[in-house]
Amino acid sequence: MNISIEKPTAVSAVITLKMEKADYEQQLTESLKKFARKAQMPGFRPGKVPMGLVKKLYGPQAKLDEVNKLLSEKLFGYIREEKLNVLGEPLPHESQEPQDIEHQDDFTFQFDLALAPEFKIDLTAKDKVVYYDIDVADEQVDRQVTSMRSQMGHHEEAEAYAQGDILRGLLAELGEDGMPLEEGGIRVEQASLMPNYFKDEKQQKLFEKAHKNDVLTFNPTTAYAGNESELAALLKVKREEVAQHAGNFSFQVEEISRYVPAELNQEFFDAVYGKDGGVKSEEDFRAKVREQIQRQHEADADYRFLIDLRAYAEKKVGDLEFPKAELRRLMLSNNKDKGEEYVDEHFDKSIEELRWHLIREQLAQAHGIKVEEQDLRQAAIGATRFQFAQYGMNNIPDEYLEQYASEMLKKQEQVNQLAERVIDQKLTAALKNVVKLTRKRISVEDFQKLFEA
Repeated sequence: MNISIEKPTAVSAVITLKMEKADYEQQLTESLKKFARKAQMPGFRPGKVPMGLVKKLYGPQAKLDEVNKLLSEKLFGYIREEKLNVLGEPLPHESQEPQDIEHQDDFTFQFDLALAPEFKIDLTAKDKVVYYDIDVADEQVDRQVTSMRSQMGHHEEAEAYAQGDILRGLLAELGEDGMPLEEGGIRVEQASLMPNYFKDEKQQKLFEKAHKNDVLTFNPTTAYAGNESELAALLKVKREEVAQHAGNFSFQVEEISRYVPAELNQEFFDAVYGKDGGVKSEEDFRAKVREQIQRQHEADADYRFLIDLRAYAEKKVGDLEFPKAELRRLMLSNNKDKGEEYVDEHFDKSIEELRWHLIREQLAQAHGIKVEEQDLRQAAIGATRFQFAQYGMNNIPDEYLEQYASEMLKKQEQVNQLAERVIDQKLTAALKNVVKLTRKRISVEDFQKLFEA
């Protein structure tokens, strides 16, 4: 087979493959013999179907399979041998003439290639990038402690209502005379109210200092500002029936339930960080929380460092030439269901991301960064631990984390995301020891403003 290449530009190429019958004839013969050995037809014993009949029945498909197999093998083999840095997949040349596989013996195939631009990025101690040291404020520790106590709190009964309590009792619709309606009136036992969620402040105040067994009169429609969904849930009626019950209701308080945050005691410390967590006092607990926040701040600072590093590296590399016509065709080919409008809208952004991908790839290679199976597992466990921590669950047994991580690793999309995360983490760790860090202390509030900008 004759293979040649032309490069109209530094970032595009056209590969031409000329295939003759001799290139695939032997493979086609072997393929037809396999068909003959397996063929079963009336009037012939298995494996004894005449070759002429086999060629007539299976020849075109066998020929198509062998030609395509050889074409793929030679095309990608040539790309590997020539070390062509191809972006995406080869595309059939726009002027490619149709090939009649069944009736032709010799074929000419042409493919367009989008090539990555050549450049060199080298970072050293002469390169300066900002790194933010984020302060852990006492207020942050206070908020986190409050949140953790709230997450592990419990409900208990109270005698008098306070803001945030849940009231349970008998809800009854009243007539114009202020008495419960006997016919057609709504009556809901064990109805639940949270007055602090009322939209109307006057209706909220009606429940201030309410005690058990008190009977209060209020207007649900006013309280919930006519919200049909909330009213339907409270009155146990269909949304379209809500308007029929816009008058006053009585509510007899039978139970006042108050959510009480967990106490800062040893039982709470052990529940959060485990009995072997080394937390024996409130001071120990707050120190542990501060340490946890600090680790998260370091992760946030690393994330910001990579953003700033990207901007610095892109500026250092400068503009790169891309084969935009070929890349547009590739993007359209990969998004046929979305059409040209989608490509037009996202093309510039995709080029921007591709530029960083190539820079990051070169930096990762220069620093020997690879993603191992163990890296993916540890990343999955870390992601799982973080998800549990969001709900105040910091003491999850390792076997449960492993179980959740294993399920995560069964999904290729999540594996790809984890691999990207591992590369970013390893690259960040490596380059923090290469470039000169211009360290700046910053408050959480000011750090967050960096992302707003």
